[in-house]
Amino acid sequence: MKRNVDLLEGPIAGSMARLAFPIMGTSLIQMAYNMVDMIWIGRVSSNAVAAVGAAGMYMWLANGITTIPRIGGQVTVGQSLGAMDKEAAIDYARASMRMGTLLGIIYGILCVLFAGPLIGFFKLNSPEVIRDAEIYLLITCGAIVFSFLNQVFTGILTAMGNTMAAFRATTIGLIINLVLDPVLIFGVGPIPGMGVTGAALATVFAQIIVFVLYLATVWSEPVIFQHIHLTQRADKQHVRDIVRIGFPPAVQDALFSGISMVIARLIAGWGDAAVAVQKVGSQIESISWMAAGGFSTAVNAFVAQNYGAGKRERIKKGYKTAMGIMALWGIFTSFILIAFPEFFFRIFITEKDVLPMGVDYLRIIGISEFFMCMEITTAGAFQGFGKTVPPSVTGIVFNTLRIPGAMLLSSTALGLNGVWWTLSLSCVLKGLVLPVWFLIIFVKYYKSGRKEF
Repeated sequence: MKRNVDLLEGPIAGSMARLAFPIMGTSLIQMAYNMVDMIWIGRVSSNAVAAVGAAGMYMWLANGITTIPRIGGQVTVGQSLGAMDKEAAIDYARASMRMGTLLGIIYGILCVLFAGPLIGFFKLNSPEVIRDAEIYLLITCGAIVFSFLNQVFTGILTAMGNTMAAFRATTIGLIINLVLDPVLIFGVGPIPGMGVTGAALATVFAQIIVFVLYLATVWSEPVIFQHIHLTQRADKQHVRDIVRIGFPPAVQDALFSGISMVIARLIAGWGDAAVAVQKVGSQIESISWMAAGGFSTAVNAFVAQNYGAGKRERIKKGYKTAMGIMALWGIFTSFILIAFPEFFFRIFITEKDVLPMGVDYLRIIGISEFFMCMEITTAGAFQGFGKTVPPSVTGIVFNTLRIPGAMLLSSTALGLNGVWWTLSLSCVLKGLVLPVWFLIIFVKYYKSGRKEF
């Protein structure tokens, strides 16, 4: 089909770019979702930002859980298509969609039932912040199943070489969010201002619209989706394959979210404003890691299909091309965060007592952007081979070290900046270790002449 990029033939740079740029655009649009919320919520108060930041941690945790059907489905569908096994690709897609639906429903129910204790974990100081955080959690995570399914759709379509569908759907979702945010947060005419509640409702409504757009896209898709039939049971071995591939990165993402929650609890010791700084700073920084994540997804699909087809030389050239592009992007984002931190932070929060903390965060974290891009891109290559353990082990080890590192450095004269330095240095270490690990393993595979990794 013309809308699908041919990943097995033709110029590698061109194929990679046609696949990656829509994904990067989708990632940047998803980042814009969060930034739009932060810009408008920041106009309410830093307390409102802290509330959204605390509750948003559980949406981040949800993304980790979604990794099982999303990554597992994308890799298995991509490898099956590369091997020209259409029936297996259909069954893998069926299994990932059923799994995404089930996990989304269970996670949403748990968040609704335990909203109070979940927000209580952060030990926030203001009763108003706690109340707003609970409301935001109830609304956004209560309807999280739509986000789960949207991500599964994205993974399957990416494996097929069709990344424009996600780009179109998320673009329309962003436009809806742009319109609804100020209307629901501040109120217009008969619509009352709802503050944090309005931001949550705007986000959920946009996700539902994106889900409907995905359904419209795949309704008549002839290769996979017309043959899925969700009422049919998927092959048990295919379900196990998806879990085997998707579980390690899911553990990594979920643990990363958990570690971030512990760090957020530590940061709360410097006041709710410090929590707001981390939330806003991470949104600004996401211009780097979400773009890299989008490119990583493209590398994943490219490697998966070519691995299924046994094309080692094409995989080698594709990885080098991807790493070169992401190296340039990492250097660029490091430069703008270090050189212009006040300009970017002031877009979100203008309170004079908060601004210096935001500037420090962006300058310190900006040092790690190049290394972060190298790590994330390499993780995509590993995942394309179905080898998700190495990037997961690297992430788990160095992310776990953030807790003792943050406690140690923050107890020195560095104070709060010690936490930021811990986050930055852990990213540098991951960006050094994982590419070396990949090269060692890939060289053995490349020289062996075997089809299997």
